[in-house]
Amino acid sequence: MATTTVTPPIDDLTTLIPKKLVRARPLFDAELVGRAVKDSFVKLHPVTLLKNPVIFVVEVGAALTTVFLIRDALTGAHGWGFQLQIALWLWFTVMFANFAESMAEARGKAQADTLRKTRTDSMAKRITSASKLEIIPASKLRAGDVAICEASDIIPGDGDVIEGIATVDESSSPARAHP
Repeated sequence: MATTTVTPPIDDLTTLIPKKLVRARPLFDAELVGRAVKDSFVKLHPVTLLKNPVIFVVEVGAALTTVFLIRDALTGAHGWGFQLQIALWLWFTVMFANFAESMAEARGKAQADTLRKTRTDSMAKRITSASKLEIIPASKLRAGDVAICEASDIIPGDGDVIEGIATVDESSSPARAHP
């Protein structure tokens, strides 16, 4: 049986790097951090924080402490430095919790986008009813189709191994087959 090789077009520089050296996005990717900082301020709205009762209570405490701090500062009361420290720590706690949640959401969305892109961009080797091999986009695979995955191939979709054995490298995205 003849082997057909499809070379995908080189659309970015990561295709030139050995596959073992290609990594996921860094932990503090500038795009993700920017989106997370913006979202952490949006999540300060009390209605949004009601979904997380612990942080909601911390935000209420921070708001009350800030109100008392402003009152004491305007009336000239002495010793409002401690109230300032408490207010700052409470606001820091709320902002950090919102930031951490936003970062987790942003990373999850980025991974889902990467998987969606991989599914539409990768090619599959489907066996036709006439026992011929045809190269098709992975998005065209349907339930019941039989595809061949060889060493270092991108696995085109979810399925069961029906013949042979395989291991999958899950440390890199997308999943790659190994002999």
